[in-house]
Amino acid sequence: MNTSVGLIGLGLMGRPIGLNLLKKGFSLTVWNRSASRAEALASQGARVAGSPREVAAASDVLIVIVSDPPAVEQVLWGESGALSGLRRGAILVDCSTVSPALARRSAAACSERGVEYLDAPVTGGTWGAEKGELVMMVGGAAETLKRVEPVFGAIAKRWFHLGPNGAGQSVKLAMNMLLALEVDALAEALALTRAAGIPGERLVEVMQSSMGRAPVLDVKAPMLLQHNYAPSFPLRLMHKDLALAMDLAKELGVNLPAGSAAEHVYANVLSSAREDLDYAAIGRYWEKSGK
Repeated sequence: MNTSVGLIGLGLMGRPIGLNLLKKGFSLTVWNRSASRAEALASQGARVAGSPREVAAASDVLIVIVSDPPAVEQVLWGESGALSGLRRGAILVDCSTVSPALARRSAAACSERGVEYLDAPVTGGTWGAEKGELVMMVGGAAETLKRVEPVFGAIAKRWFHLGPNGAGQSVKLAMNMLLALEVDALAEALALTRAAGIPGERLVEVMQSSMGRAPVLDVKAPMLLQHNYAPSFPLRLMHKDLALAMDLAKELGVNLPAGSAAEHVYANVLSSAREDLDYAAIGRYWEKSGK
């Protein structure tokens, strides 16, 4: 491949994304705040840079996938930030989940430098990242998307062009709110079933044979039944996304009572967590309350 790709952020999603880019033959330069996370990629041929700016300077396409808006701001505008290293004609793809407003701000900063920008948050969990089967929600110019489709093809099974910059983030926040509500609803239904003296497994059996079945529940139901919340998509990130969705709703004047209630419950569980947990740990709300 002639395209040089940069990757900033080597967490649960970033590391498998990087491995899939290498498998597809892309030249890859990486950076992560904790340098030890780059070792697995370095052993497969990635070059490890000393700063976000160094990654950007080496990249035709720079992918950023970090945890939250402050992390995005730091890697783009901070000391040795990526924006200062991007070449004219390069493309910055932010796969983090942030606010639409930050996506538009990033796009404007890129435009000033002659750089193209896409907000392209992803979904699919760690298993989707490992298989190269993520789904991407894209905001930005269709022509820019066309240019990066070979890169996207290495890490995703589908991508959707949803509109101008910020559109990808708006849809991602709406979708994550829906996922959070679905898992919250299952946890509530399990609490009600168990309180009635019926094993939760029986509810799940019926749900999986009915209109109540949903792929996310297929994945999360075993975690809730076994009280095993090893993180695939961390609780802290789902709460962050719910908070961003509520901020967007306030900005747009949309009342989201179910989303607001879910954000409160997720915040309650997160506040008492002593380790990094999957967002299926929402079930602890009922375990703790005894309801």
